[in-house]
Amino acid sequence: MKYKEKILEGFFVKRYKRFFVDAVLDGNVITTYCPNTGSLRGMLNENAKVLIAKVDNPKAKLKYRLEAIKHNGVYVGINTSLPNGIIFEAIKQKKILDNLQGEIKKEVKYGKNSRVDIFINNPKGKDCFIEVKSVTLSRVKGLAEFPDAKTTRGSKHLIELGEMSKQGHDCYLVYLIQRKDINIFSIAKDIDEEYYKNSIIAKKNGVKFIAFSSEVSKKGIDVIQQIKINEN
Repeated sequence: MKYKEKILEGFFVKRYKRFFVDAVLDGNVITTYCPNTGSLRGMLNENAKVLIAKVDNPKAKLKYRLEAIKHNGVYVGINTSLPNGIIFEAIKQKKILDNLQGEIKKEVKYGKNSRVDIFINNPKGKDCFIEVKSVTLSRVKGLAEFPDAKTTRGSKHLIELGEMSKQGHDCYLVYLIQRKDINIFSIAKDIDEEYYKNSIIAKKNGVKFIAFSSEVSKKGIDVIQQIKINEN
């Protein structure tokens, strides 16, 4: 996926009120929108390099949006609104999950007042429900983890996917790791034990868990390869 807006390079200063990040751009301190509600644990280091989108919308309150932060030598994508489109595009182009057949759609209602990120209607077989999660956390070299903060919404998705799987549908939880320095993925049990427990239940109910690493650059974000998931 290529960025549609102009991408600028700067340096991180601070994050505050969750959705605001100050950064240095061309020697000046500017305020950017931070499109991530997670903790971004371990990455909010002063003077870390950042990628900033110049917002192409005259009605936007802020003219800049934070897209990535450099951590351990690689850019990490922090925009949680992008993974759904990245995975949707990769499936549609048969780059991943090429065994899935049918009409592919985004944001389809299901469960109890929820919307599934990606739905594939297969008139000749099982319908497919796919939830996509954005992953940034890496506390140990080569290991990515999710979540980086407690997520009741994430647990809700696990429960509802499990229910759809029990009804005979094909269900996936796809973790898009927005960084390339990863070779294994794990659920962060110590951060959200409830999410961990619900992930085990979802697996028992037939939900398939898949993780992909990606490369984040000034040009965009590209899926690299499927990553092994630690089952412990």
